[in-house]
Amino acid sequence: MRIGIDARFYGPIGKGLGRYTQEIVDNIIKMVDLSQVSVVVFLSPENFNEFSISHKNIKKIKIRMHWYSWQEQIFFPWFIWREKLDLIHYPHFNVPVFTPCRFVVTIHDLILTHFPTTRATTHSPLVYYFKNLAYRFVIKQAIKRSQKVITVSNFTKNDILEQFKIPEEKIVVTYEGVANLHKGNDDSFSVKLNYQENNLVENVLKNDFLLYVGNAYPHKNLEFLLRVFKNIREIKPNLRLVLIGKEDYFYNKLRNFALSINLLKSNSEDSPVVFADYVPDRQLLVFYQKASAYIFPSLYEGFGLPPLEAMAQSCPVISASTSSLPEILGQAALYFNPKEEEELKKRVLELLDNGSLRSELINKGKEQIKKYSWEECARQTFSVYEQALIKK
Repeated sequence: MRIGIDARFYGPIGKGLGRYTQEIVDNIIKMVDLSQVSVVVFLSPENFNEFSISHKNIKKIKIRMHWYSWQEQIFFPWFIWREKLDLIHYPHFNVPVFTPCRFVVTIHDLILTHFPTTRATTHSPLVYYFKNLAYRFVIKQAIKRSQKVITVSNFTKNDILEQFKIPEEKIVVTYEGVANLHKGNDDSFSVKLNYQENNLVENVLKNDFLLYVGNAYPHKNLEFLLRVFKNIREIKPNLRLVLIGKEDYFYNKLRNFALSINLLKSNSEDSPVVFADYVPDRQLLVFYQKASAYIFPSLYEGFGLPPLEAMAQSCPVISASTSSLPEILGQAALYFNPKEEEELKKRVLELLDNGSLRSELINKGKEQIKKYSWEECARQTFSVYEQALIKK
């Protein structure tokens, strides 16, 4: 068997999708018999050196085409054809229409069909309109032409069935795992700050704080979180909110919003809200361990990794009650309606003032994460490859 994996999202550059891609690639390679299986890993220039597993039956190829680009649609199929693959796995919807071999695609969610808004893009409305049309065409073709569709929750499976009317047996649900943040190698990442020595972070960690980890896309509902936090500060004036996520256009917009409602000061050490930028895994686990609670106000999630990571570090979780989150988090989270500010405020204060509730959530979280394993996810994924190859 000669399989390919589009791993251009591999590692931190791909954020949550990068975590999924890295865990799938690494665990499949550990699991398979490399005397019987050859693996071709397609990487980008940014993460080519991040992938360092070496074996005569593992080949890595640098692809200088960005995801979602017209170049990947036109030229990527040639690289695939050249490798004479039996199958390729695309861990995201951006499948070249002219893929020259069998393929499996992972659809994590259908956010862009539920939130087609120009607030979610840096492009002009006209450009965004055409890009959204292209997205709908590409994802429809990917789902239609694939041998199998992998998805990460029953919620997303049902969403796909409702929107694309494909046979239910074509879709396989493989739950994601919970990352072992202790194994991160800081030296392999480009880190802007030394979080062990940074005065700002030392200042944050010695105070009570709420935590959010993730990107700042509009559906993450972070302006809502900031408004609620401002109200909570009237009762808990020493409480802070830490937002961890790589600085980008959306985080800059959120920073401006925080400034506009007086939650951000020029002296960041005194700011009620701290924008901590990208934090490598070994420091990230410290934030999870020290936080009073992890808050996840998202309006839509296909799975939701950060709250599970929080549970793994004994951090209680307060989560929106939307989309896949009740399915994934079970009884281990305190839920709220992500459109009701008073409800979130009530949940936060309830947790901060109730030590027994906090302990209960921590214990339930430790049990909940036992349901999720990257090794099992990889095993199920490779089984999907085998099914796709024997399917007529």
